Amino acid sequence: MDSIKEKSECSSSLVVAVAIKGNKKSRYVVQWALNKFVPEGMIIFKLIHVHAGIKGVPTPLGILIPLSQARNDVVAAFKSEVEWQRNQMLQPFKKMCEHRKVHVDVVILESDDVATAVAEEVAKGPTTKLVIGASSHAIFTSKHKGLSAKISLCTPRFCTVYAVSKGKLSIRPSNMQIDESIMDDGASETSFSSNSSSKYTSTSQTDSVSVATYTTMHTSSLATQRFQALSSINQTLLSTSSSITECNHSRGQSLDIGRENTATSSARNSDYALSRASSCKSIISDPGSWMYDQNSAKDVPLVSELPSPNRQADINLELEKLRIELRHAQGMHAVAQSENIDASRKLNDLSKKRSEESMKLKEVIVKEELAEKLANYEREKYEGAAKEASYFKECAEREASERKEVELKAIHAAKEKVKLEDALSGSSPQYRKFSWDEIVSATSSFSEELKIGKGAYGIVYKCSLYHTTVAVKVLHSIGNHKSKQFQQELEILSKIHHPNLLLLLGACPDHGCLVYEYMENGNLEERLLRKNSTTPIPWFERYRIAWEVASALAFLHSSRPTPIIHRDLKPANILLGRNLVSKIGDIGLSTMLHSDNLSTMYKDSEPVGTLCYIDPEYQRSGVISEKSDVYAFGMVILQLLTAKPAIALTYVVETAIDGGNLIDILDPEAGTWPFQETLDLARLGLSCAELRRRDRPDLKDHVLPTLERLKEVADRAQHSASVVTIKSRSPNHFICPILQDVMDDPCVAADGYTYDRKAIEKWFRENDKSPMTNMALPHKNLIPNYTLLSAIMEWKSRQI
Repeated sequence: MDSIKEKSECSSSLVVAVAIKGNKKSRYVVQWALNKFVPEGMIIFKLIHVHAGIKGVPTPLGILIPLSQARNDVVAAFKSEVEWQRNQMLQPFKKMCEHRKVHVDVVILESDDVATAVAEEVAKGPTTKLVIGASSHAIFTSKHKGLSAKISLCTPRFCTVYAVSKGKLSIRPSNMQIDESIMDDGASETSFSSNSSSKYTSTSQTDSVSVATYTTMHTSSLATQRFQALSSINQTLLSTSSSITECNHSRGQSLDIGRENTATSSARNSDYALSRASSCKSIISDPGSWMYDQNSAKDVPLVSELPSPNRQADINLELEKLRIELRHAQGMHAVAQSENIDASRKLNDLSKKRSEESMKLKEVIVKEELAEKLANYEREKYEGAAKEASYFKECAEREASERKEVELKAIHAAKEKVKLEDALSGSSPQYRKFSWDEIVSATSSFSEELKIGKGAYGIVYKCSLYHTTVAVKVLHSIGNHKSKQFQQELEILSKIHHPNLLLLLGACPDHGCLVYEYMENGNLEERLLRKNSTTPIPWFERYRIAWEVASALAFLHSSRPTPIIHRDLKPANILLGRNLVSKIGDIGLSTMLHSDNLSTMYKDSEPVGTLCYIDPEYQRSGVISEKSDVYAFGMVILQLLTAKPAIALTYVVETAIDGGNLIDILDPEAGTWPFQETLDLARLGLSCAELRRRDRPDLKDHVLPTLERLKEVADRAQHSASVVTIKSRSPNHFICPILQDVMDDPCVAADGYTYDRKAIEKWFRENDKSPMTNMALPHKNLIPNYTLLSAIMEWKSRQI
């Protein structure tokens, strides 16, 4: 009873282990184990699943990235996903065990060697039964070399291995089962035979031969039985010596692994395994001993060598052991064959995988080539865009530079304009200042011999300043030169420049002295009245003088910011230079100096005009306008025609025209007047001298066009005049402003005027300002005027 109770407690603590892969075959194996062992009271199950270690993380293209090259978060996520899938795969097997009310433990192992991992797990605990799946019936034969055979070889000998396939079952018994079977065979030969045939479902031809031999030995005499048994064993061993040697060697290794991994197993099982291994090795290592015993038995008498009953039992025991070893060797052979088949299959699979990987590699190469082409296209596109952007940038920079340059030029022009405006409207004088000592020295202390004119408010002297002949007007009143009007006159006269306006060269403001250019032919009044027996002026020159005076008046009236009205235009204020070039004097006096009553340079003059030249409406209302100068200009035209005083001159001319005797009142000293042109000029003078301002013609729109037409007639007449007259007069633009003579080498200075080279170079040695404008020159460079030189040479050739 005690032994039975101990046995039941031991069995209750034992565990059935089931190695599963996770497929349909694993379901069948678990179901078989439940049906097999649950009725026998085995209610503790252990599900063992072995998976290979994770070597890398796969990509969508099927490329495996090693763990060392992948990111930690990616590796962790991949491992979590694999673990979750593995748990989901094992969940149905757990439910199968729970449904049968069986306690189940799930063990998941990570190893590349499935057989070793399963064997080590079995060796750790009280596992007596191991159920595995199998692909064939004879998995324990020497021809089979699959995973099931490997697991059977590596599993410790204290554990029984069940290889389950559909409709088939193979069992590798444990050492304890073998010992019990041998003990039962020693008690009864018949029961041994039946038990051995019932315990092992997988038998071979060798087993049948052994059983038949055993039966024959049992019925014969002891000597014959021993001889036949030894002969049969010897033949069997000789035929399978090589395979048994390999089998026992592998079995010895399996036993050694079993002994290392089953430290918790019983001592009985370990001792028995060692004794079996040593006995098997002794038998196989010396097969000649069996031959020796067999041959020597022939020489021994049978009666003396008949075995005893105990001897017979030992022989039977040895036969059974050899039979079991033979079966194991056959199983190992089958395992080897299975492994060979698996290796071939794996080789084929590897070849297929290699071809697939090769195809994938080709696809990857093609994709890389496409990607490279795309990258090259994108690179070219980027380079083109970069070049275009660079071109646009250069254009923008160039435009910005040009814009900046234009802006700088505009700023510079604006500054120059402001500077010029400041110069024109500033308080600083734009004329040359002469010292009082220079004036006194030039006029020889105001010598009477140099006096050329006298007025109510000043005396005019002819003198030379800086090698230039000038006219110096010295005011009588000391306070006049300090008045505001005098300063304004200086500013106006120094800023306006016109070929037919008298040029102010400088002044001595401290003593009221004005320095003008010298007009050698006096004024128009003296020449018309032929005072001092002067030469008469030809009619065509009078036409030209009328046009020059009109152009100067138009210039004054169009000046800015305010027009300048002369208010005292008369023949006495029209000065004649060399070649009878006319220039208007006293410019700005009547406009700027309303109450100073300054006279002209040469003759006496009234403060606000001269009688017979003053606008009648201005006399009545005191309102001055541009038409006031037009009235005075009409009187000048009539005097140019008649050379008579201005008193009642309009009545005389109008009466002559109405009476048809205009020729009678014309100046006969002027030559033969062209009647129609002279009549037009007379009528123009009368229209300008109308009493009412609104009846007078406009200077620019009517008077100047008429005078230009008459000037053309005068120019034609001048060319047809006598040679003497032509020789006596040279063109105005041939005259040097400094020498007042025809230039030999005309050159253009920085002020824009043309001078004779020798005269201007002598001037520059003593002065830095222009002799015409009296303003500082930016430089002293001279530009030859070849055009004017050619004209002068042609003119001189005609004079010969």
